[in-house]
Amino acid sequence: MVYDGIILSLLIGWFRGGSLKGLANMKLRGGWLFPLLLAVQFAVFFLQERVAWIAKMSNGIFLLVYIIGLAFLWLNRHQPGFPVIFAGVLLNFIVMALNGGRMPVSIEAAQFLGREYIEALKAGMYGKHQAITSETLLPFLGDIIPLSPPYPRRQVISIGDVVMNVGAFLFIQHLMLSAPRHGADDAEKGTTAAPANQ
Repeated sequence: MVYDGIILSLLIGWFRGGSLKGLANMKLRGGWLFPLLLAVQFAVFFLQERVAWIAKMSNGIFLLVYIIGLAFLWLNRHQPGFPVIFAGVLLNFIVMALNGGRMPVSIEAAQFLGREYIEALKAGMYGKHQAITSETLLPFLGDIIPLSPPYPRRQVISIGDVVMNVGAFLFIQHLMLSAPRHGADDAEKGTTAAPANQ
């Protein structure tokens, strides 16, 4: 869901006259941590069914990734939108930490994702997710919000995911609009110069 929000933010920033060049001006403390944490998550996701020790440690690894991610966000809390992203990540971390390191998912909300997904979810074999049960703590913070057509991708998201996307949107808008496209600059010059020519 966060990736969807980033793409949407880029499109809106473009239509608002912003420029992708603004992303090049991004200055983050410990910026190298973000791609590293993404790589670790993808690696664990693909290897946990193939490497026994990774499967045993996967929940702990996911929680460690979240803790480091929260530290990274806190270091950059002065950036527009980062406090909001921090809040969203924290909500996801809390519910995962209280439920064995996995994100609880509503079976009812996920029905449209198919029987194979539901069976894997109930068996605890789907990445860092597990089905919500009567023993789940703070289930309302889990993946309980279904997204289906006309939304482009079928998925179930959490309140924390929504909050993170709001923060990412604010940050990307700030970056893109801080470096307007040349066309927007020219248009402004043309409108301001017009009265002088009359």
